[in-house]
Amino acid sequence: MTATRTRSWQSALAAASGRQDLMIVALLVATILLMILPLPTLLVDALIACNMTFAVLLLMVAVYLRSPLELSVLPSVILIATVFRLALSIGVTRLILMQADAGAIIQTFGEFVIGGSLAIGLVIFLIITVVQFVVVVKGAERVAEVAARFTLDALPGKQMSIDGELRSGDIDLAEATRRRQTLEKESQLYGAMDGAMKFVKGDAIAGLIIVAVNLIGGLAVGMLQHGMSLGQAMHVYSLLTIGDGLVSQIPALFVAITSGTIVTRVTTADSRNLGADIARQIGANPTALLMAAGVVALLGFIPGF
Repeated sequence: MTATRTRSWQSALAAASGRQDLMIVALLVATILLMILPLPTLLVDALIACNMTFAVLLLMVAVYLRSPLELSVLPSVILIATVFRLALSIGVTRLILMQADAGAIIQTFGEFVIGGSLAIGLVIFLIITVVQFVVVVKGAERVAEVAARFTLDALPGKQMSIDGELRSGDIDLAEATRRRQTLEKESQLYGAMDGAMKFVKGDAIAGLIIVAVNLIGGLAVGMLQHGMSLGQAMHVYSLLTIGDGLVSQIPALFVAITSGTIVTRVTTADSRNLGADIARQIGANPTALLMAAGVVALLGFIPGF
């Protein structure tokens, strides 16, 4: 009986893994429904956990890539993840304004960050948002724009170089075809990443607007509909607003770092992963390491350092 159930589960998993197209369609339809239908708090907690997990997974995949071309679906993934995150934020906003309750995860995040002080919570949230928008997103957006332009400008010359090597017999037809396909894939990736960074930028801006709407709208709803005092409404809705902002901005920050890692990555034939490349290239000059160690040792003699 147990063996039969095991085979049934294996058959179901095999069938599901063979229909990834239906999974994507279901995800997109569910994303649209998140904007329309009211959600139970238990489902909101599960979706927030899935969103956070996927963002971390995406960053780990980007770190262990040998080449950015191994994650050529990243622009589409950024679009889907951004729309899903915004749809989830809309659903959470509905819960905050209607029930003053957005689930255990948002409540916990808000209580942990605020720590008894609304000002501290707002400052931490604004710092995370500024780091994401001004530093990571703006920098990655500029790098993606420059990479797309230079990749497209260099494409004809690279194609002519491949044709020249093919005519001279340095490479065969199969190798020439493979290199042309790699060039085409590279140009499409960086061109798409240039556009995908606009989604990341817009996501950061939308996050700030949603936080403002939750806070102002929550105060109005709490005092006018629920009969709360100003202090009570400020405590309840600021906690939920900051918690919602953090659970939205932290995955968005992971996605922004992933995008920046991909567009700033320079790979060669012997590249393994980002960590191995950094260790190999920085550790290749022991003199620099010794000098850095000496400077740190000298700093140790400074009083109070």
